[in-house]
Amino acid sequence: MGVLFEKEGNIALITLDREKARNAINGEMANGIESALDQYEEDQSLWVAILKANGPVFCAGADLKEIAAGNGAALSTKRGGFGGIAQRERKKPVIAAVTGSALAGGTEIALSCDLIIASDQTNFGLPEVKRSLVAAAGGLFRLPRAIGMAPALEVIMTGDPLPAQRAYELGMVNKVVPEDQVVAEAKKLAERVTANAPLAVQASRRVASRAFMDEDGALWKASGREFVDIAKTEDFKEGPKAFIEKRAPNWQGK
Repeated sequence: MGVLFEKEGNIALITLDREKARNAINGEMANGIESALDQYEEDQSLWVAILKANGPVFCAGADLKEIAAGNGAALSTKRGGFGGIAQRERKKPVIAAVTGSALAGGTEIALSCDLIIASDQTNFGLPEVKRSLVAAAGGLFRLPRAIGMAPALEVIMTGDPLPAQRAYELGMVNKVVPEDQVVAEAKKLAERVTANAPLAVQASRRVASRAFMDEDGALWKASGREFVDIAKTEDFKEGPKAFIEKRAPNWQGK
């Protein structure tokens, strides 16, 4: 198997399922992740996705056997980049539920997600320099944004692991829990997100995701545009109405 796709209410579950290869990314895995994200993005009933993994390792990164065989290009897709996700333009949020280690490309896949729940046994890291490689799937700039320049450069230049608890303390990880609770905790977080208006969540995510890349002027304009667009939706009317009527809102995603 490569990648599994399931639905639980408004939540999509995307599971890396190449356990015998430590969920290392080959062409099948990259295409499988991209296909799963396509299904998620196109299904209007799905509002949040959880990316998780079967086996003791979340993802060991690129399949070095494929690279050695000259098949490195197959580890990326045209739309998604490495693993079908690293450069993927998305409308909807994705939560990484990280059990086991997530090294090299595994860290870069986790950083491609919006939120991270990690096991207390998890190590992140970019050990590419130990093999005379370069972390080319976003880790070299996403990690500094996530944890700050000084600790990120330490991880990048030494290639040493970053324990989940330290990643949490530095702001990269949302919560660290025992390994057997990671997926359940990710689902709890997903349910907290799905309690909100999905189009408003998507609009807010679009602006916030540009916070460290765009100037304030552009972000002010983007915030204004998103508010104007949301004001045209049915959910915009439903929110205040539900508040006045003292009931839970019935979000339609339109």
